[in-house]
Amino acid sequence: MATFLRNQCKHIIAATVMATTIAVGINGANGQEIKGAGASFPEILYQRYRTEYKEDTGVDFNYTSVGSGGGIRLFINESTNVGSSTLIPTPIEKNQMEDGLLMIPTAGGSVAIVYNLQNVTNDVKISREKLAKIFTGDISNWSQVNPRLPNREIQVVVRSDESGTSLILTKYLREITNGRVKAQRKPDWGADVFAARPQDSGVASEVRRIDGAIGYVQTSFAAKSGLAIARLENQAGDFVRPTVEATNNALANIEFNEDLTTNSIDDPEEGYPLVSLTWLLIYQKYPNKELLESTQDFISWVLTEGQVFNEEEGYTEIPEDIATRAIEIINEQLQVRPY
Repeated sequence: MATFLRNQCKHIIAATVMATTIAVGINGANGQEIKGAGASFPEILYQRYRTEYKEDTGVDFNYTSVGSGGGIRLFINESTNVGSSTLIPTPIEKNQMEDGLLMIPTAGGSVAIVYNLQNVTNDVKISREKLAKIFTGDISNWSQVNPRLPNREIQVVVRSDESGTSLILTKYLREITNGRVKAQRKPDWGADVFAARPQDSGVASEVRRIDGAIGYVQTSFAAKSGLAIARLENQAGDFVRPTVEATNNALANIEFNEDLTTNSIDDPEEGYPLVSLTWLLIYQKYPNKELLESTQDFISWVLTEGQVFNEEEGYTEIPEDIATRAIEIINEQLQVRPY
């Protein structure tokens, strides 16, 4: 296993292969477009990739956010050229992928706890215990989070679709509730008063609309949406913002498996507690040489030149040794589908 150690150097790895785990219609791409769909977690970053890659190469990386679960389904159905997920597909899902699967990590990121408390200008700090109680419905008023906060009802807003973001949050809550909360893509929150909305955009809109609301979205999306972001208590007892530095600290000891997936990051000791990697889903077999080579070229760009945009957009970079290994895998394992 390789460890996620952030390399401060920004060397450019020889770029000959480019691909990203975003779903793209497997038979529908051409030399000027790669279609992708999947997780909302990396959406901000992938839209930046789209702009920069088109400027560099003239090829449009057309990415649509449909959630990690939706991205996996599109990939299984071969409705896209590349898929994207913050979830690792289940064995059942992998068995349905007739043209194989390679998972290519592209970035690390964090999940922000966002809130709307009108006329509250100070940072809101939420302890581990209080965060768990909010999402289990055990407390329902902001004054119970902190007596200095207003006597205002809490409206919890959650994702209604299958989501890697939900899985990241519920894994963390599972750890701090001793298993009371189950780690799930589409959790059964067990509270009828919770509002459920699809995608980060739906959660953000609902939080913005309701005074007293709280929800969770990817941090870069939260920042660009102008939502207030809570400081969360980590294992060390520090109240931390979801900065790139704090995300890197939380990911410092993550280990990569041979297939470039990782072990679970449920409750890191350092940094910000709600973190994850995100992957592109790549087919091992493509219908023609042109699409195969376009995919290789794109992935190579993402893992070399593209990485310089990660921190600018609020994400962490993939370690150079892992990026190099991913490019080698893409070069060695992609093939044209036999007929």
